[in-house]
Amino acid sequence: MVLTGGCLCGAVRYRIDGELTAEGAGFCHCGLCRRASGAPVVAWGTWRAADFRFTDGRPAEYLSSPKGVRRFCPACGTQLTFNYTEGPETVDVTLATLDDPNAVAPQHHSWCAAAVPALDASADLPRYAQGGSDFTPY
Repeated sequence: MVLTGGCLCGAVRYRIDGELTAEGAGFCHCGLCRRASGAPVVAWGTWRAADFRFTDGRPAEYLSSPKGVRRFCPACGTQLTFNYTEGPETVDVTLATLDDPNAVAPQHHSWCAAAVPALDASADLPRYAQGGSDFTPY
């Protein structure tokens, strides 16, 4: 599997040459991921660190907990990766930053005890193909 991706502004790019690890891909509902992304849930895929490399730009790093480092674009702020400070030699990559975000499908949910209840409650809300009912495209 060869995958590429990057941040919103294009300053930081990456390449993955390998298959998902046994951890696979999933949705994380933990509070740290919510705050780091500004979203109620984050989809991640886990690869061997040796199969991942940044190809353009240099991400900034933030030690979000004693156990993990998050890397993000210093220009636009897009969260790109998470690495454990100790333990497995893996890298978690935000699936939404893949050039083809449909290339990897999440297979599980984690940290469900911390999930935002409104996310499940939103299943019955109206859905729009582009924006809301009074949305003016920019």
